[in-house]
Amino acid sequence: MMKLIKKISLLFVLLCIHQITFGQSEALTSSPYSLYGLGVINQTSIGKSNALGYTGIGIKTTTEINNLNAANYALIPQNSFFYDIGITGETNTYSNKRFSESKKNVNFSNFAFAFRIAEGLGAGISMVPYSDVGYSLVGVQSNIEGSTESFESSISGLGSLSDLKLNLGYSVLDNLRVGLSASFLFGNIKQTESFEIEDSALALSETTKYNGARLGFGMHLDITDKITIGSTLQLPTRLKASLDRSLTKTIDGSTSVDVAINEVDTADNFNLPLEIGIGFSSNIYKSFTLSADYKKNYWDATNQVDFAGTYADQDIFGIGLEFIKNNKSFTYGDRINYRLGYNYDNGYLKVNNEKINGFNITAGVGLPISLNSNSILNFSYSYGSKGLIENILIRENYHLFTLNASLEDLWFRKRKID
Repeated sequence: MMKLIKKISLLFVLLCIHQITFGQSEALTSSPYSLYGLGVINQTSIGKSNALGYTGIGIKTTTEINNLNAANYALIPQNSFFYDIGITGETNTYSNKRFSESKKNVNFSNFAFAFRIAEGLGAGISMVPYSDVGYSLVGVQSNIEGSTESFESSISGLGSLSDLKLNLGYSVLDNLRVGLSASFLFGNIKQTESFEIEDSALALSETTKYNGARLGFGMHLDITDKITIGSTLQLPTRLKASLDRSLTKTIDGSTSVDVAINEVDTADNFNLPLEIGIGFSSNIYKSFTLSADYKKNYWDATNQVDFAGTYADQDIFGIGLEFIKNNKSFTYGDRINYRLGYNYDNGYLKVNNEKINGFNITAGVGLPISLNSNSILNFSYSYGSKGLIENILIRENYHLFTLNASLEDLWFRKRKID
């Protein structure tokens, strides 16, 4: 037991170090839609889900972490300890009626581990980004109060919110499992606005800090040996916000004067909605697994508004297909996992009465590392698009690559000596 506690403590320290590095990295997104609210809500997950249309609520697995439904943690095998470390790379192209622009981002995406506590009881801790902010606006026109004159300014935003989650899964019956998740969401979003008036320049910096807790529940029910249905529930919550503001003035292009330093001000709290999800998975023709998810996020009930839009109820549909010829074969090619998926999101934000919807087409492979363990490298690719070219709106097309090292460490197993 002491070895287990020491390893868990070490992993938790690594998790914290990862978060510090993660928080100090460059923007995790460059999407102009990250200007709104908490930024772009993260859709990537852990392991193979990224290649299966981001589905997993109903997927039953004993070989890796399924972070989309806490109930699955009940199936962690005896003496197994799972890790998952992820990295993402993204290229984005933005276009409207007048211009087109491309940007790239590479960052760590997640760190997670899971282990068995007792028969039918498993647990895990994960750290994933909840939302990302990374935008830049140049040449924003503003009027000078009390005058007919105007000036141009540049506005940039950078930051992210992280989701530190504890998952517990318990087998109530041989075919019924339930799960509980407790999340702590936290992070900073910094916006900087700079502009020049005659020989003077001003730079206004505002950093909004958010934090809050959230509870979730999950369920898995095996209808047959080959069919599993699942459901999830995330309770609504409120993220508390505080604002630090500083203003620097530069006179005659050389002398800088700090007008206000670390001034604390009130900020609007942010409400997260009730979220429900249902999903299923089915093994068909021995080598194929079909999965499908539906999620509903009730943003209307939060009465959440933004300076340029309103929040509306969101529907997300996903479907995925996985092929494994024979995961026990001594032939390596037979053990490779092949995956395809599709995801459609009708959006949660209305701008000019138009919802910002989008879709993803996903594909990927899982490359086994060893025949004696469940360790695997998961590669996925996603092509996605959201928004539309109309009025002030922008269409965003992107290519997203993910790499997850899903590893299994075998503990307390006696070595066999010939």
